[in-house]
Amino acid sequence: MADIEEAVERDWHLGAACRGLDPDLFFPATSSEEARAKVICAGCPVRGDCLEVAMRARERYGVWGGASEEERKTIHARSKKRELIDASPR
Repeated sequence: MADIEEAVERDWHLGAACRGLDPDLFFPATSSEEARAKVICAGCPVRGDCLEVAMRARERYGVWGGASEEERKTIHARSKKRELIDASPR
């Protein structure tokens, strides 16, 4: 089972909507460029996988899985807060 999971994790990007596009599109300099990248991500069948990989790798730049740097920071902070709440004694 681990071999299958590793293959899926390694090959998730093969179905990405951005495959073959200029990677610079996903490292925007303006908010309108960021919006264009997010439009591409919005219809991507592997959007969730992309975001998960970026979160695990702590990607600091670019749009991954439809989320900007700031949005990924917010997701990470919320996740950490949830972990603390779940770990607290009740």
